[in-house]
Amino acid sequence: HSFFGLGIMEGGVGATIDRALANPRVVRRLCALEGFVLDEVSMISGPTLRAAEAIARAARKIHAPWGGLRVIATGDFAQLPPVSRGPREWAFLDDAWTRSEWTPLVLKTPMRTHDEEYLSVLGEVRDGVLTEDARAYLNRKLDPDSATDEVATTTCLFPHRDTAEAVNKSRLARIQAPLVEIPTAYSGDPRAVETLKKQAPVPEVLHLKEGALVMIRINDPGYKFVNGSLATVASIASDKIEVELMNGRAVELEKHAFAWQDADGKPMALATNFPLTLAYATTIHKSQGTTLDRMTCDLRKLWEPGQAYVALSRLRAGAGLSLLGWEETSIRTDPAVALFHDSLQR
Repeated sequence: HSFFGLGIMEGGVGATIDRALANPRVVRRLCALEGFVLDEVSMISGPTLRAAEAIARAARKIHAPWGGLRVIATGDFAQLPPVSRGPREWAFLDDAWTRSEWTPLVLKTPMRTHDEEYLSVLGEVRDGVLTEDARAYLNRKLDPDSATDEVATTTCLFPHRDTAEAVNKSRLARIQAPLVEIPTAYSGDPRAVETLKKQAPVPEVLHLKEGALVMIRINDPGYKFVNGSLATVASIASDKIEVELMNGRAVELEKHAFAWQDADGKPMALATNFPLTLAYATTIHKSQGTTLDRMTCDLRKLWEPGQAYVALSRLRAGAGLSLLGWEETSIRTDPAVALFHDSLQR
């Protein structure tokens, strides 16, 4: 959105295109570009794609799709849809998608999960159609008490943020150790700071205790841990926190600066704190992209197509799954998505 000068698309597609083309920095960036990767394309709406494609053509003064840029779009439309107040505006339903003349490549090798039985269930959840075997599998995973049983090694996924935050506070309160409050330090442009407060992976105040279950929110260059690794807090100091990973390995974490960058890659704001969040619970939306070994999940009262699939596909294997509950109405796929993916397979 920043790179193409889209902003929040105020005034609609036409006004967005005019504003972007009136910005010389946007035009210079696009003229210097050879190509780009658009990840999580399922979360980009049709009007957003249409505006970006038109801006690229006009800025580069080349009538070919995207002004002749090489574009690689990756993602899965069977996961979470673009944010919309009305009908879902899937990118593949827009004329800009057809005009892009994509060459489809369907990836078929699962990388996170190698549990064949669980993969079969995931496939049915993704398609929104369950066999009796899949229903029986999910019913075997029902454990309504699992949210309270697994105190130190399991993350709970909930549809609503309020529920997740309440569980985190409740679990932390049970630990008989002093509470440590570590405020996040912010710097930079005030408007960018406000944006960063909403989007940074760390809270405005980090509440921790020794013995608390946490999730690491950065990748380690030495591959000791990744964004999403679970650990238990071993000790807390002003300049470092020692945690014990689930494999028993101890690592020390220093404070990390999370940056909010402008479209040219210049940091406009920084949020500095230890790269940790409480991991007793999170929302299904925030879990997207993480990998978990064990998980307790509530699949009741979901409202988005693909929401159940996003939740269940976080796991490496079905052995780590416990369900607080699930409903048939929560397992669904948008019919337009099913038709689109069928066309790709063909």
